[in-house]
Amino acid sequence: MKNQFTIQFYFVLVICCVAANANAQQKKGWKLVWREEFNYKGLPDPNKWNYENGHVRNQEQQYYTNARSENAWVQNGVLTITGKKETYSNSDYVKGSNNWSQKDSLTQYTSASINTNQKAEWQYGRIEVKAKLPHGGGIWPAIWMLGIDRERIGWPGAGEIDIMEFIGNHPQDIYGTIHFADSSAATGHRSSGSKTTSTALQNDFHVYALEWDKDAMDIYFDDQLYHHFVIDSAGKGNNNPFRKPFYLLLNLAMGAEWPGPIDDAVLPQQFVVDYVRFYKKKH
Repeated sequence: MKNQFTIQFYFVLVICCVAANANAQQKKGWKLVWREEFNYKGLPDPNKWNYENGHVRNQEQQYYTNARSENAWVQNGVLTITGKKETYSNSDYVKGSNNWSQKDSLTQYTSASINTNQKAEWQYGRIEVKAKLPHGGGIWPAIWMLGIDRERIGWPGAGEIDIMEFIGNHPQDIYGTIHFADSSAATGHRSSGSKTTSTALQNDFHVYALEWDKDAMDIYFDDQLYHHFVIDSAGKGNNNPFRKPFYLLLNLAMGAEWPGPIDDAVLPQQFVVDYVRFYKKKH
């Protein structure tokens, strides 16, 4: 009798959990059209994710590895991107080069950057990512998007949408920023962004979201709207990059000018992602 009760209780519990998860994925006025729940074990699903490899941008110190379990692994319903201090071979090394990405045969830090380029792209809708952030000096996790034209026309022409950026030296600040080309600016580009604050970001999961239509983009921390961007600010007409599709990136960078020096004492650090979901407006 006791065993039968236990089985029945477990069955009801499973049904309730499934129902709760299904309800959590429904949003009034939105239709869920793409999702990654990380309900498997292993490397990120190759049908959904690519990897960046090497020293990629911003003179960051980490080396992004390709399909390496020590830096990107899915288990227990979450993706964990791990930034580590370790000696690792630089496949882009060129003897005698002065290029920051090629001059050292060995790198001292590894991490991962995954993206949906050529696997999933979106134009208008709501994208949300539930994540728990790492912390410490020099740490720089990000949830962001790049225009699919980037390889053809480059940055900033193809645009950039930073849904979430966090730097360990500012442990309570979360940044949302839009970047785009502007020939009238001294730098050739402009940015529109805001920040919000929260405590204990490394201890709790939060939802970082973008809502995007033909007129505007809104960036949210949980249910709090903290940045509004008018699309026409980046130019009118179809050449505006924010009227074209974008793909998503999830990465843990370390070092570089903005986050500052890496505090080796806090390593390794983990950027933990519970899910990624994309919704379209219901008509």
